[in-house]
Amino acid sequence: MTKMDPNTRRIVVTGMGVCTSLGAGLDEFWQNIISGKSGISRIEAFDTTDYPCRIAGEIKHFNPVEHFKNPKDARRTDRFTQFAMAASNSAIRDAGLDFERLDRDRIGVMIGSGIGGLLTIEDQHTVLMTKGPKRISPFMIPMLIINMASGMVSMAYNLRGPNIAHVSACTTSAHAIGEAFRNIKWGDSDIMVCGGSESPITKLSLSGFGNMQALSGRNDDPARASRPFDADRDGFVMAEGAGILILEELEHAKKRGARVYCEIAGYGLSADAHHMSAPDPQGRGAARSMRLALDAAGVRPEEVDYINAHGTSTPQGDICETMAIKAVFGDHAKKLMVSSTKSMTGHLLGAAGAVEMVICAKTLENDRVPPTINLNNPDPLCDLDYVPHTAREAEINVIVTNSFGFGGHNATLVAKKFN
Repeated sequence: MTKMDPNTRRIVVTGMGVCTSLGAGLDEFWQNIISGKSGISRIEAFDTTDYPCRIAGEIKHFNPVEHFKNPKDARRTDRFTQFAMAASNSAIRDAGLDFERLDRDRIGVMIGSGIGGLLTIEDQHTVLMTKGPKRISPFMIPMLIINMASGMVSMAYNLRGPNIAHVSACTTSAHAIGEAFRNIKWGDSDIMVCGGSESPITKLSLSGFGNMQALSGRNDDPARASRPFDADRDGFVMAEGAGILILEELEHAKKRGARVYCEIAGYGLSADAHHMSAPDPQGRGAARSMRLALDAAGVRPEEVDYINAHGTSTPQGDICETMAIKAVFGDHAKKLMVSSTKSMTGHLLGAAGAVEMVICAKTLENDRVPPTINLNNPDPLCDLDYVPHTAREAEINVIVTNSFGFGGHNATLVAKKFN
């Protein structure tokens, strides 16, 4: 097949699905975000008495069987794959995709995860220690490997295009969306199902992040624990779930009469090359990622209306991102609206970027900017307009969304209102 000119191919979002502690339906999720509702609560999955952090964005009453054609597949997959399937089903329905009328060789899947099947690893290790090696499930390996979410969605719908799972910590799903965008740009596919899924609320994960002193200790006030850019922030709050977007080449979408949420216009990525878990103290890698994404989109800094910040509520990270925004946007930084929706969702790790891209698409569609809740005492070093407490109505034509991860990974997406 002859390669296509990427400059002639525009990529749009035609479907979206989420599975989060703030709702599994897109409309419910968006209304909760705009209302400034917190999805953080006490963990119920296991006894957290001995843990310094006992709160998370936990999805309650999730029934995986509802999201698989074959109930056996639900029992043979890890929770992160189950979330991915639930969100993918929703996104595909939302896009109105009739695969019987489409070329499945031209439809791919890119769904990543930062941690993958950690719950399966914990459960099966317990089996090994208590019952011996012969009792380990033959499904353990396919359950825990990170590419299985992408693989299962592909198999469920017989999608035979590009299929890969990205793994880059909390940057994972932003990378997945960006690489899916490039894949369509270069003509390797017409439609991509992309995003991320995460199920990190486990005993081992809570212990590891807790002992790093990365998590908030506000156990008595879960709804107010995640407080990006606030002087009293004390760490992030973990969350589980998935975000999936359907990216589609514009002419392909037009031919089938698809509804368009927004246009993905640019993608940038970089490395801090600094530290395993701490960001570059000057925010240089984050700034480079934003500049590359703006250049790829052909967007001037002063054209950007809103930034959905990575904003995890960690002491160092929020300051570094603020510095990076100032470095890239100069005087315009003070005019920008910036918010961290992790104040409501918590931090979905590898799924965070996709969930936040869903929020950005709805922001462009509705001209409503989501708030940063719990910003009661702004950090003097975080001095931008973070849209505190309540959503704001404003004309939004161009957005930027950032994702940064352990290992020094940075990714930025730029999206425009579709015209």
